[in-house]
Amino acid sequence: MRHELILGGQRSGKSRCAEARAQAWLVADPQRSALLIATARALDDEMRSRIARHRLDRAARVPAMATLEEPVALGQALRANAKPGRLIVVDCLTLWLTNLVMPQHGAPLDDAALASARDAVLDSLRRATEPVVLVSNEIGLGVAPLGAETRRFVDELGRLHQAVAEVCSRVTLMVAGIEVVVKGRDR
Repeated sequence: MRHELILGGQRSGKSRCAEARAQAWLVADPQRSALLIATARALDDEMRSRIARHRLDRAARVPAMATLEEPVALGQALRANAKPGRLIVVDCLTLWLTNLVMPQHGAPLDDAALASARDAVLDSLRRATEPVVLVSNEIGLGVAPLGAETRRFVDELGRLHQAVAEVCSRVTLMVAGIEVVVKGRDR
């Protein structure tokens, strides 16, 4: 298995699918490892609760997978943690992009800085010799959002998905917990 992008709506089964990939990787060879790079920030009580629930669920499904929290420097985290025998799960690109272009605190990245951050992720993916499974929300299927900031976010997420999909050998769309292969055949 090479790199995979798993897209879907909220509660479509994206994270569970990525965790299943990690569990299969670990079961296939006890010498292997798996790392989840989490991009969420716990900025309010609801998000703290959500993150805690995800941690518990993940620990039950993939107990051997370690977690690294990195909400901004994703390209660097991928490069620093890609190792022989290690599968990396990134959950999720949507929150990572939110942290960059719609941060709750501080100014959003300008176009040049955002392009640099995106290029760092893509470069790290191209260099990674072991599988990277990236999770992201497919949000571009609805109506055009109101507001320039939101339209920029939707546009940038679409551009990010296209660029990541180009690097990945497999793209999966999750619909109601069902995997729909968009690109690639067998893992």
